[in-house]
Amino acid sequence: MEHRDTPLLDRDNPEIEPLAGHTKVTRNDWLNIARDILVNDGVGEVKILKMAERLGVSRSSFYWYFENRKDLLNALLEEWAQRNTARIVAHCRRDAGNASGALCNFFECFVNPAIFDTRLDFAVREWARRDKGLRARIDAADDERMQAVKEMYQRHGYDAVDADARGRILYFMQLGYHALKEFEPMEERMSRMTPYLRGFLGHEPDQDAINAFFAYIADNNLT
Repeated sequence: MEHRDTPLLDRDNPEIEPLAGHTKVTRNDWLNIARDILVNDGVGEVKILKMAERLGVSRSSFYWYFENRKDLLNALLEEWAQRNTARIVAHCRRDAGNASGALCNFFECFVNPAIFDTRLDFAVREWARRDKGLRARIDAADDERMQAVKEMYQRHGYDAVDADARGRILYFMQLGYHALKEFEPMEERMSRMTPYLRGFLGHEPDQDAINAFFAYIADNNLT
């Protein structure tokens, strides 16, 4: 398009002057508004005009950053993949002294919204109900996450069959837990930490790992 004579990336630079006639907005501003609408209203309401009105800018400024609505939706899905799937995988692969510590690394994703966005995850899943192509992408993401959990168990001495079963129980339980207990107080959740770990591990958990996890929650003001 003719108005793309300035590199797109430069428009995310806060030092660049605003577009003539428009409030300065960045690509991230559009993504943030789109994500908020997706989470609260569903993908059908992620509309260019609606976002422009909320940002207080002309609809034409959208095209500085995105080819069209589909391009924006693809960017949201890429953000979802990097923010949620990639982070679960990374936490499962982190070093841990024992299986208790490894599971606590996994749980960090689900107690800290800065790591894993549960509302975005469920919004994308709801979107997939109406999009078969996206359903396949969701399935692939779940497979990747569960494989990472399985490998986490295997690194700590569980055989492949046991690791697969325990990994599935852990992963599906955690997603369901958030779906049903999103507003459960952290203190109540943590009161069950030891018996939960006992069930996921099949043996008594390491108290030092639990104490370190509680310290993580306190240090990050997650109570």
